[in-house]
Amino acid sequence: MPARYAHKMAARFLLLTALLLPFAGRVPAQESSSRAVENPVTLPSTASGPTAALRDVLSAACSQTQNEFVRFLTARNKESFARLSAGARVALMKRFVLLNEPGKATVTANPSGRPSVRCQTPEFTTEMQIGGAELRENLAFLPMELRDATDTTGANVRRVTMGFVREDGEWKLLSLGLLLLDLPSLEMEWDRAEIQPNELGAIAALKKIAEAVEAYRKTYTRLPESLANLGAPLHGAASGQTAGLLDSDLALGMKNGYAFRYVIVGASSLGAQAKFELAATPLTYGRTGLRSFFRDAGGGLHGADREGALGNELDPRVE
Repeated sequence: MPARYAHKMAARFLLLTALLLPFAGRVPAQESSSRAVENPVTLPSTASGPTAALRDVLSAACSQTQNEFVRFLTARNKESFARLSAGARVALMKRFVLLNEPGKATVTANPSGRPSVRCQTPEFTTEMQIGGAELRENLAFLPMELRDATDTTGANVRRVTMGFVREDGEWKLLSLGLLLLDLPSLEMEWDRAEIQPNELGAIAALKKIAEAVEAYRKTYTRLPESLANLGAPLHGAASGQTAGLLDSDLALGMKNGYAFRYVIVGASSLGAQAKFELAATPLTYGRTGLRSFFRDAGGGLHGADREGALGNELDPRVE
């Protein structure tokens, strides 16, 4: 196996076993994360109970199919999973197969009937072999070996024990190795990891909106009536109704966990004397952001923690 891949496998396994830490890098949402699996897998009929549950978890994680993956979360974790950002949900599923891209899952059975899940992507292929389940009343623990599919010597095999709990008669994910899969307790850590990038993104967005407003003024000799006038036209060339100066999210006033507000200062939007103010507030205070930002009519930027309320020109300046 190439040394480059061995290093990647080792690094990704450390990410798996460090699941309780905030994700260092968030992955943009992919449309494939909620689609049905292409080329459905024929599953070994001998696999049942927690073994079948783990088999299906790995298959869903391989294809990054959220509606299948969520079936194997406890009720408590399912609620938290739904509240996570799209990127965080994808990142969580990727930890189970250690692959960045959605893959094609193929399931086979060894002579004892235990399944092996092969996850194939254009760049890499991993293979996950499931061992015999150890049952303890409503708990089950299953050893799993994960390796590069080209590793015939087993030199880089990673071993982890997956825990399941029976909830309402079905087996649900409980733990990865010694670490409990407790998404509610992780939400605040993940949120904190995203707050700073979201706030920096809000500041950059306010600057971009201000530049778009001035570009609109220069072209049409007036200020736009709303952010929607700065969006891209659905058909035809740009116009005063849709000038094509902002992406669709900003034109709708929401992006990266923040809501944006644009107000013309004064009774008229005509002429060089017309001015405007901009504001950005967290869509969900404490989760997508803490500070509210305000761009005054003179172009000064202010920011403060206002518990989700609009900021104003009395807030501290932001450089």
